[in-house]
Amino acid sequence: MLNKIWGGFFFVSFAAALLRWVRGESEVWQQMVAAIFDMAKTGFEISIGLTGVMCLWLGIMEIGQRGGAVELLARAFRPLLRRLFRGVPADHPAMGAMVMNMGANMLGLDNAATPLGLKAMNELQQLNRDGDAAGGSRTASDAQILFLVLNTSAVTLIPSTIFVYRAQLGALDPTDIFVPILVATFCSTMAGLLITAAVQRIKLTDPVVLSYLGGLTALVAAIVVYFSSLERAQMEAQSAVISNFSIFGLIIAILGLAAIKGVPLYEAFVDGAKEGFGVAIGIIPYLVAMLVAIGVLRASGTLDYLLDGVRLVVGGVGLDTRWVEGLPTAIMRPLSGGGARGLMLETMETHGADSFAGRLVSIMQGSTETTFYVLAVYFGAVGIERTRHALPCGLVADAVGIVAAISVCYLFFG
Repeated sequence: MLNKIWGGFFFVSFAAALLRWVRGESEVWQQMVAAIFDMAKTGFEISIGLTGVMCLWLGIMEIGQRGGAVELLARAFRPLLRRLFRGVPADHPAMGAMVMNMGANMLGLDNAATPLGLKAMNELQQLNRDGDAAGGSRTASDAQILFLVLNTSAVTLIPSTIFVYRAQLGALDPTDIFVPILVATFCSTMAGLLITAAVQRIKLTDPVVLSYLGGLTALVAAIVVYFSSLERAQMEAQSAVISNFSIFGLIIAILGLAAIKGVPLYEAFVDGAKEGFGVAIGIIPYLVAMLVAIGVLRASGTLDYLLDGVRLVVGGVGLDTRWVEGLPTAIMRPLSGGGARGLMLETMETHGADSFAGRLVSIMQGSTETTFYVLAVYFGAVGIERTRHALPCGLVADAVGIVAAISVCYLFFG
């Protein structure tokens, strides 16, 4: 999929440039070549600049893993998962792996979440009785589908990578989008859960399920109601304070829990931070590839043609058109994480990290996961070919997450 998208950017850009050339805009070729080199340089600089902050967060998260923060968070949600995943015994290894995977996702531990997710999917495949005894079923079970949908829309408490990118691109307060992201990703997760539960006829009226979902919904609703009652300046100021306090408070909680358990904090931090350099260096080729392709797309005028057309329609019905700048990121998000990240960075580079568009694409990036990628990796690992309602449910969650991202961006920064 990504091969076709990446190549398609160049071919479409070439066609658009030819159209501009025919119209007498011969400078388009110079603009496109300049964009190639400029975006390659930008991609490298962003990747190198990530090194320090990646070391910081991977060090903190290593302490969290050793100190039991992931296990503690997972344990808190175990009663809910037992009732959602029917047919999965409470003491089955699949339940433990799913709980740990979701806990890792909440803490932003991508490196830990993926292997735990694959383990959970393998364990669920052992319970998938709808196939032959030798290789298991090639049709996804209800539990596998629900687990995948929750992964594609999982709530992330610390979207640290987005904070890092915003800091790299000059945001005055990189974490001021923390609360908006939390609201948007909660909406996408709830949508994914509700649509999947409706298809699978999962009983959401169970008292335990209602207490969890009702409590979380009430908390998010209270956040929205409170902030919507404030003046714009107060809203932005308090959102930044709460975001920063929550993040630092969580760090203190992780450190405190690890200290109580006797974890050597400094040594654990250093062990985790050692991975930061490798992670930052490892993304250089991918980031450069996507930024170059997107830079060419914008320099050719393709993005302008697309966005101008949408603005014309949206403005024609009397609606605000500022959200249109985030449309490319919204479209790309379910298809490719790297592509969406490149579009997010290109938008912030063009309009500014603290612009409405820059904040919008940041919230979009944190509102949901890359559905097609997660589906391919998780189901591919266990040989699932018939995915049933997994993709439609995942895309519904994506759509709700994007709409929520637009709405909450207007609420906080409009």
